[in-house]
Amino acid sequence: MHLLRIGAPFSGFFQPITILSAPPLSIGGAFLALFLSGTLVLTAMIGLVMLMGIVAKNSILLVEYAILGIKRRGLSREEALLEACRMRARPIIMTSAAMIAGMAPLALGIGADVSFRQPMAIAVIGGLLTSTLLSLLVVPVIFELVDGLEKRARRLFGPASHQPRSGHAAL
Repeated sequence: MHLLRIGAPFSGFFQPITILSAPPLSIGGAFLALFLSGTLVLTAMIGLVMLMGIVAKNSILLVEYAILGIKRRGLSREEALLEACRMRARPIIMTSAAMIAGMAPLALGIGADVSFRQPMAIAVIGGLLTSTLLSLLVVPVIFELVDGLEKRARRLFGPASHQPRSGHAAL
């Protein structure tokens, strides 16, 4: 029974769109860091894939907490978003800081086989620096826009049982 409820907070179509809005926020920082370092090789692209996973996870933390605040605690959308940012900012920042600290020796050229791994570390660090800040600012805005769009879509395309019936059968 519990296995069926794993994806319960994201049962709708629209909220995963909110989560997918965060990874593009990291691309600018990653490419800027790669441009400044003068490296763009295959391992940098591997770093971008890793970066997308971390940024998506950070976005999931925010969106899930906001959805649970709305559904379980009965908060308004704005209250749930403010609480989600306040409660999830520390874990997001700590995850990013730990990842940056772990990649820093590689980015600085310390360690074995640095020429292969350094571009990956530079891409990850650059992307995390921009996406951490932007995720905490942009994802709540997109959540609010998408949630409003979802509510309007439900009103327009909701089940026929919510529409008043005239009692006459259509021919």
